[in-house]
Amino acid sequence: MPKDAAAPDSAATAIDPVCGMTVTLKPDTRTETFGAQSFHFCSGKCQSKFQTDPWFYASGNAAKRGKVAVAGTQYTCPMHPQIIRDAPGSCPICGMALETLVPTDAPSHELTDFTRRMWVSAAAAVPLIALTMGPLVGLQLRNLIGHQVATYAEFVLATPIVLWAALPFFRRGWESVINRSPNMWTLISLGVAAAYLYSLVATFLPGLFPEAYRMGGMVGTYYEAAVVIVALVFVGQVLELRARERTGDAIRALLDMAPKLARRILPDGSEYDVPLENIMAGDRLRVRPGDAVPVDGVVIEGNSSLDESMLTGESMPVEKAPGDPVTGATLNKNGSLVIEAGKVGADTVLSQIVAMVSNARRSRAPIQGLADRVSAIFVPTVVAVAFLAFAVWMLFGPTPALVFAVAAAVSVLIIACPCALGLATPISITTAAGRGAQAGVLIKDAEALERMASVDTLIVDKTGTLTMGKPVLTDTVVLGDVDEVTILTLAAALEKGSEHPLAEAIVEGAAARGIAAGATDGFEAVTGKGVRGTVTGRAVALGNAAMMQEMGLQTADGEARADALRAIGKTAMYLAVDGALAGILAVADPVKPTAAEAIRALHGVGLRIIMATGDNERTARAIAASLGIDEVRAGVLPEDKKSLIDQLRREGHKIAMAGDGVNDAPALAAADVGIAMGTGADVAMESAGITLLGGDLLGIVRARKLARATLRNIKQNLFFAFAYNVVGVPVAAGVLYPLTGTLLSPMIAAAAMSLSSVSVITNALRLRRVDL
Repeated sequence: MPKDAAAPDSAATAIDPVCGMTVTLKPDTRTETFGAQSFHFCSGKCQSKFQTDPWFYASGNAAKRGKVAVAGTQYTCPMHPQIIRDAPGSCPICGMALETLVPTDAPSHELTDFTRRMWVSAAAAVPLIALTMGPLVGLQLRNLIGHQVATYAEFVLATPIVLWAALPFFRRGWESVINRSPNMWTLISLGVAAAYLYSLVATFLPGLFPEAYRMGGMVGTYYEAAVVIVALVFVGQVLELRARERTGDAIRALLDMAPKLARRILPDGSEYDVPLENIMAGDRLRVRPGDAVPVDGVVIEGNSSLDESMLTGESMPVEKAPGDPVTGATLNKNGSLVIEAGKVGADTVLSQIVAMVSNARRSRAPIQGLADRVSAIFVPTVVAVAFLAFAVWMLFGPTPALVFAVAAAVSVLIIACPCALGLATPISITTAAGRGAQAGVLIKDAEALERMASVDTLIVDKTGTLTMGKPVLTDTVVLGDVDEVTILTLAAALEKGSEHPLAEAIVEGAAARGIAAGATDGFEAVTGKGVRGTVTGRAVALGNAAMMQEMGLQTADGEARADALRAIGKTAMYLAVDGALAGILAVADPVKPTAAEAIRALHGVGLRIIMATGDNERTARAIAASLGIDEVRAGVLPEDKKSLIDQLRREGHKIAMAGDGVNDAPALAAADVGIAMGTGADVAMESAGITLLGGDLLGIVRARKLARATLRNIKQNLFFAFAYNVVGVPVAAGVLYPLTGTLLSPMIAAAAMSLSSVSVITNALRLRRVDL
């Protein structure tokens, strides 16, 4: 630029319309022109944002939206919601990883980290087991390379596992001590540290041990015990974290339902697509056929039918005309609509559903809490016994007293190390999950099984759960001179031009009866009433009573027949041919063939059945009466289903909820047990703890049997895990020494610890044969 050329004053400033920062105007300042105005940007990123939606920023709407101070993300414990932290970490009470307070679809960094540590630990455990346990199966690796070399090899393999992989365990164990809240991590960290430190001293200072402890100048080590404990505990943690990660999957599935762009209509009538986050209340938006409604609002132009199944769970579309409300993420079927944005961002119904799913999921306590509650008593008891054993041997033990005292204390800690405790729950859940999958019941987490065993009330959705979820043609009633075949031929031809699900049911029903749909001329859809047109030269109309009356036809002759069909849950439509009432066609969502048998079986296991549906009360009660359902709640929205669950819980009931739609997701997450139909929406399946693969309600009976068997198995495992310790800890402390003259070797202590693990695994494998 020439020296005398005009340039912006270096002291002049402007406000970046995107981020609101003050921009000092320089020759190289990024600028953009919109209309007669020039705008200046602090970075190319802000300029790019402006280019995607210039009207939003140029009109001042960005400033109108305001700079919202975003508080730092907060974290809470899913088991102890009173714990709130400003940074990720672990719960000071139970040691469980904290989760974000607000809904998020971010992946779990701890799951990624623990998975990596698990595989590294497992890789080190295999050669360690081969070196130490190989002789039991004829693998003499230790003899081949020499006892001393094998011991050093064990040290090299175990050290990175204990000092790196197990670091989160030690951190949580230390926090449990300083927080005076002993839990499973206290035992795990003590056990791993005891096994490793004992082995370290035995490797490099073998002379400190009595001659009886030495073999060829070396003392037996327990590196493999430390590493195997770490690997197995990581297995349990990864299983738990994966189950909790599914909350994120549910949120991702919900958020994906909303469109990423909305089509804004400017005051001059021009239209363009903009990011959804730029939509403000009061914006005019166009919703084209096949598009999802971007935000909650009100129709101001156009007529169409919307698929609101994500909200109501009902497959029947809802007609919309000017003045009618619309909900974000519902699907526009055929007509074009112009809506005025009402609720945007976090205020939309979809955002509130996301929040409900996240909050309900976070309120659940895992079954591992049982182990932690026992550990709260067991941990300080074991530590006290170890110190007591050390003190008694120091005071009354033979020479060298210190060595005997250390050996006794270490034996107590090793035999009490909760390897089996860490396995008790995940090994049963893993086995039960495999058995459930064979029976068409997918188990996602431990608490679902624990709570399924004790539920006393089952809430079921109607559409897709009790019924097939797709309307079909059920009845054709002849009222005039036209025969049934002609009625179906004319109705199918007329409805072939409609996108309404009821139309699809009629066309498919006619085809199933061997009737082909012909062509229609002058097709017209009358919003909220029906359709009409000309078929083979005959004037045909199909719709409700209001449409017939508008045509000057009397429906009195058919009202009784139509009411009878509606009384059993069917939708009745009148057909008029050449200005005369010709017949009635009935469409219904049929009940699943196994529904009645399933309801009887569920009553047989003591469950109270409540139907909660968004459908009308007449249809709901008709279906409930035919199936023997105890109670009906009709016309309910997602928040109503969740409120029903909260009310029943306050009354002391244990609730299971079965559903298949997006509208069921909050209730599925809020219930003690959420049961999703595998034929339904992904969100429902992600929000539920149990999924029935075939959508068969008999699967709930199988899930109940599996839950009771699994919970019983877990309690047996916990008994085995602690029974060995109850017997072994006193022996390890030396109570038999006055009688037998022998002190339990840490090797025997490790063997007893391993035996408890074998007992737990063997018992858990019995679930593979449980009768469902």
